[in-house]
Amino acid sequence: MDKFVIRGGNPLVGTIRVSGAKNAALPAMAAAILTDEPVILENIPDVRDIETERKLLVSMGAEVELGYGRAHHRTTISCRSLINPEAAYEVVKTMRASTLVLGPLVARMKRARVSMPGGCAIGARPIDLHIKGLEKLGVTITQEHGYIEASAERLRGGHIIFDKITVTGTEDLMMAATLAEGETVMENCAREPEVSDLAGLLNKMGACITGAGTAKIRIQGVSTLHGARHRIIPDRIEAGTFVIAAALTGGDLIVSNCEPTHLGALLEKLQKCGVKIASNGESVRVVAPASLRAADISTEEYPGFPTDMQAQYMALATQAEGSSVITENIFENRFMHAQELARMGANIRVEGSRALVRGKTPLSGAAVQCSDLRASASLVIAALVAEGETILDRVYHIDRGYERIEEKLRGVGAQIRRIGEILPKKAAAPVGVA
Repeated sequence: MDKFVIRGGNPLVGTIRVSGAKNAALPAMAAAILTDEPVILENIPDVRDIETERKLLVSMGAEVELGYGRAHHRTTISCRSLINPEAAYEVVKTMRASTLVLGPLVARMKRARVSMPGGCAIGARPIDLHIKGLEKLGVTITQEHGYIEASAERLRGGHIIFDKITVTGTEDLMMAATLAEGETVMENCAREPEVSDLAGLLNKMGACITGAGTAKIRIQGVSTLHGARHRIIPDRIEAGTFVIAAALTGGDLIVSNCEPTHLGALLEKLQKCGVKIASNGESVRVVAPASLRAADISTEEYPGFPTDMQAQYMALATQAEGSSVITENIFENRFMHAQELARMGANIRVEGSRALVRGKTPLSGAAVQCSDLRASASLVIAALVAEGETILDRVYHIDRGYERIEEKLRGVGAQIRRIGEILPKKAAAPVGVA
């Protein structure tokens, strides 16, 4: 099991490039199920969740080619010969996005068997919103032994009002509705850029979707979809992580290949903390102030402050002058990084859905453990300003969503390296003992 060894004290200076968005690539890969023609996706990130999705599609009978380096992070997916409409637990147990194949499978193959999702233990992500929506489209659903069984002779358009905003639910049902008879209207939809990116791909494939990026989406069903070529949007959460890392370390960093408009709530908050921000169409320059000011945040659905940036912001708050109140409104169990930050010297008190962070407190290197994807990122950037050496265990969490983060950070001045756990050699048996 790999670890990161990080020695703090170096400001991040230079240019760091953002990879494609994992949370846009995963639904785009699932969308390939909807057609028997090849779908070509570019700017695919080289992260663990993408490899898990590849294995999932292959297990169903798809042909998936993943190319990095000279292939410019491109994948070609052909679902011409799907034979097994199942997402098995053994394949998807480490990934939350497994439910994204439910809608496409039942729309294309009339049936699906999908394991309940795995991934980060940051709280409940109820599948009932997917189920209620699919039932509105004429799908019969049963649940047993940790699996969702779905079947439908034909899908028909319907009126879906989400009880709660759900990104994967919006994406899953939007994909299913593309092949339903008639019109589907979905209300209280997620407005994240990843939803709009998926709608863009589906429309290239022949779907008729309007309103993506707003609370109300309309889908006119079509009989078939065809292949398409599509470039995945930049990862706004990776970009935001690097922005905070620069601000925290006293750096002067250009975050390139990103979409600044997707970072609006974060950049606005950082400016209140005293950070100088300059952006153009494809990059953000971050210049850290002499002293960071404390500011409160409250996570909200997009375009509000993203829950996926809450942990990283908490690391920044430990080094800001004054007290910051961090309120988590999306997930009920997303302060697991607070205890690990406290091991490094942070002054954090958690009270239910709120955390009070008192700064500025010196951080010192320690042995800490990653608990989920974004918590891992917060510990990495905290270690960049800690005195001495920090060892991060279980970094496979961060590998799920960040492409070679240690190499990117080293390129702008961080002292970080990856080490593999060395298992002790098995002792030789004594002579004469079997």
